[in-house]
Amino acid sequence: MNLSPFRASALRIASRYALGLALSLGLLSAGTLDETLARLDKSAANFRGLTASVKVTSYTALVKETTVESGSITILRPKPRDTRMLVQFDQPSPRAVSFQNRKIEMYYPKLQVVREYDLGKQGALVDQYLLLGFGTSSADLKKAYSVKAGGEETINGVKTDRLELTPLSSEASRHVRMFEVWISQQDGIVVQQKVNMPSKDFMLFSYIDMKLNPPLTDKSVKLNLPPGVKKETPQQ
Repeated sequence: MNLSPFRASALRIASRYALGLALSLGLLSAGTLDETLARLDKSAANFRGLTASVKVTSYTALVKETTVESGSITILRPKPRDTRMLVQFDQPSPRAVSFQNRKIEMYYPKLQVVREYDLGKQGALVDQYLLLGFGTSSADLKKAYSVKAGGEETINGVKTDRLELTPLSSEASRHVRMFEVWISQQDGIVVQQKVNMPSKDFMLFSYIDMKLNPPLTDKSVKLNLPPGVKKETPQQ
């Protein structure tokens, strides 16, 4: 296609303007991302544990069904790469979940049953899925994910930066299409996480009333089981 000199010149100017705008936006996003990751690193360096109230919203795309559970969460990280967790749900149906040493224990008080699952190599994936952002450094994120800035949002009155994390490994990407994490602009702590599955299902974890580095012990993240509880190991 032949262009007049005037139109060709205008096109070059417009192209340069668009390229300059794209580069300036890219630099702005990079700067914001760097600042967010720096806050995350500062928080991770000091993270030893937390307690919080948690709400978990699960959406199943096939039947267009949403369920909501609420309760409390306790996380203990006595040393790097040793994360332990206890989640106790009280609504709508009481149950508790403990995760440590690559094992998950699920306690159902109405059934008086605790079920134990040995995750083996999958334990590392569960660690990423459930505990992402608590004590996680930016270097660890970049090893496992493609990291993209998602903009600013206010969550439960807290100003946050949202990150979009796309798994790099084929194993992880079979289970999760993308993670989203909302990081507080004040202290670099994650206040919300979203797990987006390839099926368009998702799980949204929201945390409030967080207390950082409270005095915790090993007992703080273990199930408190009454006498007579039946133990099951479905994998065997």
